[in-house]
Amino acid sequence: MAQEIERKFLVKDNSYKEMAFGKYAIRQGYICNESGRTVRVRIRDGKGFLTIKGPSDAAGVSRYEWEHEIPFAEAEELMKLCKPGMIDKTRYLVKCGKHTFEVDEFYGDNEGLVVAEVELAAEDEPYERPSFLGKEVTGQRKYYNSMLMAFPYKMW
Repeated sequence: MAQEIERKFLVKDNSYKEMAFGKYAIRQGYICNESGRTVRVRIRDGKGFLTIKGPSDAAGVSRYEWEHEIPFAEAEELMKLCKPGMIDKTRYLVKCGKHTFEVDEFYGDNEGLVVAEVELAAEDEPYERPSFLGKEVTGQRKYYNSMLMAFPYKMW
């Protein structure tokens, strides 16, 4: 069983843009997002992905994740089955020490929100903190993409 272990942070400035070694647009919707279980359809760089995530552990750091690349045309068709609302964002990739931080700049109803995540091999794995990291929000459900679709940043 694949386990996703990640820490999530608010971003306090735009320095990540200058530090990024790559970026791409992401559009995603949710077929299901109840009781901590989600089924997500994502389109990134002309490719489609289907992702299933389980509930987070008590600390919100770890959860089951399964992702599989699917044909772009199938992803477009599955988007039609998604719940109302869409996540639209640009993801910036920033190397810091041995890790790559993924910084998501949101648009649409989540305009103004910028969040950084780092995936770890273990919950207690040490990592370097880039200067743009602000407050840690790991485990705070309102920052989950599936929650941002249902309760967008503009409503906070």
